[in-house]
Amino acid sequence: MESIRILLVSDNHSFVSNELDPYISWADEIWHAGDIGDLESLSPFLSSGKKFRAVYGNIDTADIRFAYPSEISFEIGGIHVFMTHIGGYPRKYAPNIARKLQALKPDLFICGHSHILKVLPDPKFSLIHMNPGAYGHHGFHKIRTVLKFEISGGKIEAVEAVELGLRGTVK
Repeated sequence: MESIRILLVSDNHSFVSNELDPYISWADEIWHAGDIGDLESLSPFLSSGKKFRAVYGNIDTADIRFAYPSEISFEIGGIHVFMTHIGGYPRKYAPNIARKLQALKPDLFICGHSHILKVLPDPKFSLIHMNPGAYGHHGFHKIRTVLKFEISGGKIEAVEAVELGLRGTVK
């Protein structure tokens, strides 16, 4: 069974650079967990020809909110995914998110917002929680990050945190 390669990004806050090009080339799909900043900053993803999925975040303006939803739920490679921008973490989900997780029963829950990269199992909801951190320069995070992983045969595999350098620097 062929795997599907995913590049997961969040919180670029209008930042764009070519440092993600190798990861964009590697990916079959690119997912953005919100706080895009401006539509132009999506050009490297959209011009790649790869499938692109995104949700808007709390800083995103009307044009982005018109182009992308606040949350998405979809099936890919035998995995049910639920993605939104603000969600919290296992044992600390926002009440509306906990209700949605209970109702939707995703295998993978993705959010952004915190600028803190985390990949955690959540035994209560029987899911994997992912937050790719932030790859932009706005915020309190020290290291800019994205996640890459593969989905194959209903499993999430080869999860890798990619460090892009210190906030305020570009490789």
